[in-house]
Amino acid sequence: MNKLTIIGNLTADPELRTIPSGVSVCTFTVAVNRRYSGNKDDRQTDFFRVSAWRQLGENCSRFLSKGRKVCVVGEVSARAFEGKDGTLRASLEVTADEVEFLSPRESAGYPQQGGYQQPQQSAPYGDNRRQGQGWNNEPVSAPADNMTGTAFGDIAGGFTEITDSDLPF
Repeated sequence: MNKLTIIGNLTADPELRTIPSGVSVCTFTVAVNRRYSGNKDDRQTDFFRVSAWRQLGENCSRFLSKGRKVCVVGEVSARAFEGKDGTLRASLEVTADEVEFLSPRESAGYPQQGGYQQPQQSAPYGDNRRQGQGWNNEPVSAPADNMTGTAFGDIAGGFTEITDSDLPF
């Protein structure tokens, strides 16, 4: 089985092109830091050239950019080529089966669309609650004492003691 999983950052913006048969292919390079022990200066980075085909490639081109963190799963192949200085070099190329975007969407400047959006308040009940007002600036009354004596305890501050005989197991 030839399957490789890498997690790293894009070194440049992805390039999308269409081959003569009309199929889209997106290529990009992922820099992967090796784990190291000891001196911080001994850290090494491996570079993997990734090709994503068809719809996967179009999505990569649309949502990825330089510096974004990705997880790529796919087949790896080694290729030898002659560098500009005439030396023989090797390249690791990955044909992506899966690409997972690991950087948050907001970090790339995309607005958050649809789905759940966090409230813009920093405190759980907002600053209005401390002023004696509710969410819609309505007065807040003292909490009713309808939760005392429940299995969750007394909201006002205490807990109900549970003995071993109260447990079902």
